[in-house]
Amino acid sequence: MTPVILLAADKESAEVTDWAARAGWVVGLALFVALVYWLMREGWKWRGTLQGDLPELPAAPDDPGPARLTMSGRYHGSTTAGQWLDRIVAQGLGTRSRVELTLTDAGVDVVRPGAGDFFIPAGALREAVLGKGIAGKVLTEGGLLVVTWAHGDRLIDSGFRSDHAAEHNEWVAAINSMTKNNTTEGAR
Repeated sequence: MTPVILLAADKESAEVTDWAARAGWVVGLALFVALVYWLMREGWKWRGTLQGDLPELPAAPDDPGPARLTMSGRYHGSTTAGQWLDRIVAQGLGTRSRVELTLTDAGVDVVRPGAGDFFIPAGALREAVLGKGIAGKVLTEGGLLVVTWAHGDRLIDSGFRSDHAAEHNEWVAAINSMTKNNTTEGAR
């Protein structure tokens, strides 16, 4: 025989896949992912419990007056004012959603399909700025409309992103013109 044929005859076939071991790894990984998801959910619920002292969100008045500005876009969440990673989840403020904003002389009407609507009274508005991040969502510089408002004894930052980013500057100017007389008394 030639050496090539001998080499081919000496080779053994590849091992057959051990399906039991592979299935064990897949089941173990699935259980680990389920555990992480459960822990994240429990953490979210615990944060809501800790923020349980947040009062009920105000509803829009029956006649808020004519609209000064309107905007459609995304609601990215609310945080404790000045702390863009301290998300507020109580009263549904932690739920990201589509949003329709309407600014009137009475305040800002926040309509969120699939999530709870709320109203920010004009007297509660403190300021509006262009930001780049809130509640773990980071965008380009000036890509986020951040409205600071008082609710109960807290100052809250709420982040909105318009479908048309050019609208943000108009909103900042309009809200800040309304907040000239508002103070941060009673809010921490």
